[in-house]
Amino acid sequence: MAVIVIVGGQWGDEGKGKIIDLLAEKAKVVARFSGGDNAGHTVINPYGEFRLHLVPSGIFYPQVTCIISNGVAINPAVLLEEIDDLHNHGVDTSRLFISDRAHLIMPYHTLFDALEEERRSKRAIGTTRRGIGPAFADKVARVGIRAGYLLDKDTFRGRLSAALEFKNIILTKVYQVSPLSLEEIYDQYCHYGEQLVPFIRETSSIIREAATKGEPVLLEGAQGALLDPDFGTYPYVTSSSPLAGASCIGTGLGPREINRVMGIFKAYNTRVGAGPMPTELKDEIGDLIRKKAREYGATTGRPRRCGWFDAVAGRFSVEINGLSDIALTHLDVYDGFSSIKICTAYKFKGEVLTSFPSDIAILEKCQPVYEELAGWQESISGIRNFKKLPAGARNYMSRLEDLLSCPISLVSVGPDRRQIILVTPSTPL
Repeated sequence: MAVIVIVGGQWGDEGKGKIIDLLAEKAKVVARFSGGDNAGHTVINPYGEFRLHLVPSGIFYPQVTCIISNGVAINPAVLLEEIDDLHNHGVDTSRLFISDRAHLIMPYHTLFDALEEERRSKRAIGTTRRGIGPAFADKVARVGIRAGYLLDKDTFRGRLSAALEFKNIILTKVYQVSPLSLEEIYDQYCHYGEQLVPFIRETSSIIREAATKGEPVLLEGAQGALLDPDFGTYPYVTSSSPLAGASCIGTGLGPREINRVMGIFKAYNTRVGAGPMPTELKDEIGDLIRKKAREYGATTGRPRRCGWFDAVAGRFSVEINGLSDIALTHLDVYDGFSSIKICTAYKFKGEVLTSFPSDIAILEKCQPVYEELAGWQESISGIRNFKKLPAGARNYMSRLEDLLSCPISLVSVGPDRRQIILVTPSTPL
């Protein structure tokens, strides 16, 4: 297994949680390297069904050390709620650690997030309003508050006081809302800190030590490549990089330590929030996909926009992540479809584009060029051998491999972690 990076290949919500849960069974360390509680991984296992927003999916295995690393923005209230839920289901969290370098989401971050979305009105980005963007903005501006500051109340108070003085000026003078109370936030976060102290420590050394020993390490990404602030559909993107390259910066592990980069793709496309999505289906087929796959956000509950697989965007994702292989999820959603379409190119002002545009003004006007393949009429949810999949399913996967120039190593045919097929049985997990 060595060091494997798991990333989303589309706009997020690709089913990473189940794949990570499967791979984590053989891991020694599982580390989350980006995002915040704006992302959610759904995991179904003998403990129950969980929507993990911050805790790595490896938490269910007794041999795994789980790390929320420095690349993650942490809302302490959400994290503590998640830990309590795990405890209530009999899950041991004593192997969970939080990087002292990870930045905290503060009350003014969530407030600014909501106020700015309201100010944008029809031009709103469609954020989860959980303060992720403002928290990362403060990190870059060097005024953020790290988890490690909670270990020293005097340090924390000084940092908070300096930050809040400036934030209250903006709140009162620009947004014309009431200022926030230093004492209330200080007391609230000191209370959080008292509960989180056992978890907070320097974590990059744990990851490096395991990698140096050759122990299996899994680096868990959030969201998807097309939401990257540099290479995604800017400005309709997330606030930290979900790309494989960010796994090094987000954990403190050197790039030479990475052995494998697996990209997770759905058999179709989905997106939550605003922004261009060329293959979006605003018809009965899109509604059918949403209904069959229960396409509603794990974090927000918002209905996801659904569409045919976009191989132009997918190929771009393979390239910018340097993917070694792909896990294809939700293939069973196509059970009963007489035909399935794949977007192989875009049309823009009479020109055929085979590369993903960097300018959303172009992407918003692109029309998908589709290739149609035969579907299959039987259920594949009970199949566990790739060769027993119907010809239509195997042909669909083969065509995706050709278009993406990347092999598919795993395919998911249902929500349960046992409903995963190894395309090549000898493929190591």
